[in-house]
Amino acid sequence: MVTHTPILGRRSDPDDLPEVHAHPHRFARRTSNVSASAVREILKVTERPEIISFAGGMPAPELFPVAAIARAHAQVFAEDGPAALQYSTTEGWLPLREWIADRMRKRAIPAEADRVLITTGSQQGIDLVAKVFLERGDSVVVENPCYVAALQAFSAYEATPLPVESDDDGMRVDQVEQALKQHPKLIYIVSEFSNPKGTTLSAERRRQLIELSLRYRVPILEDNPYGELRYSGVAPDALAALDRDGMVIHIGTFSKTISPGMRIGWLLASEDIFKEVVIAKQSADLHTSTVEQRAAARMLRDFDYDGHVARLCRVYGERCETMRDAIERHFPAGTRWTSPEGGLFLWVELPATVSSDELFAEALHAQVAFVPGACFFTGEQPTNFLRLNFSNQPTDRIEEGVRRIAAALKRRMA
Repeated sequence: MVTHTPILGRRSDPDDLPEVHAHPHRFARRTSNVSASAVREILKVTERPEIISFAGGMPAPELFPVAAIARAHAQVFAEDGPAALQYSTTEGWLPLREWIADRMRKRAIPAEADRVLITTGSQQGIDLVAKVFLERGDSVVVENPCYVAALQAFSAYEATPLPVESDDDGMRVDQVEQALKQHPKLIYIVSEFSNPKGTTLSAERRRQLIELSLRYRVPILEDNPYGELRYSGVAPDALAALDRDGMVIHIGTFSKTISPGMRIGWLLASEDIFKEVVIAKQSADLHTSTVEQRAAARMLRDFDYDGHVARLCRVYGERCETMRDAIERHFPAGTRWTSPEGGLFLWVELPATVSSDELFAEALHAQVAFVPGACFFTGEQPTNFLRLNFSNQPTDRIEEGVRRIAAALKRRMA
């Protein structure tokens, strides 16, 4: 008797094979918790040069210090080529860690190089902290609305966000204690110029949040990718500067000041947390690019980093002001928006009857793009918000792009 091997997707006998679904792969269950980033998907649509895009959190490419980065790479290869191309330690290149620790101490953050971990962008810092703290059924206190990729990282480890409302002074810390009574593992916050709103946690709320973190023994993950980009006002002390008990994990990045393509970020934590995160990184990527770390350290030896950051602040501050003024002139009554003192984003609340998803479709037809705000919310997702990025367009295109969105908005309202 001749027997036939069943072909995948074809049943010779109902009992021969398990039911075959549309997708043959058995992915881990937790992957179903992670949604695609709405922001990254929108960027695929807005790559055409004729579109005025306020969608991505993009630094201005014309302000990248290309010549200084190129010189640093050339010097690294000329002086230390074989070592730069070799494996390295997980913790990172020591001269770069020392520079970062010194920079943080200038902001009154108690930092030593042996507690600084170089990460592949600050996003890896979020992922590593989530990996060592979170498991299925755990929860994380987050500001609502919240940075989309942080929500993705937490959901990848099957944790649930506990949303706390926010206002013009940042996270509503008066609501945090109630959330802490639900025994979360972490508090996550973008403390300066938040993504998506551009707001900054006030000095008084910072002190209150530190006190609550200590009382309930729940660590704070302070995400600070935009802190260098302040255009007005006075910088409050970082949460890490107020921490005296090892409760704050502080992460930062060069992506917004030097280059996102280099993928250099860092994480500062207490000794016990630091050890766990280093082990987690070992299993993730062994170490961040040796070439890029050495090039960054070499560049920072001679480069006028403070002068470069000051130039970024002048240009981005002008673009931010242009966008605020254009919204005030062109948008209809009933619209509200934030007035950030730095960062890359401005947050707009539309009249309650307007759907930002529907407005996006009409705006895209007019060749201008933004990010509808619903994707930043956890829990109930209001549909009348949008995020605008002002750093990646010159002032004339900002003016024109806002005018087009306003015209589309008025058509929707009519």
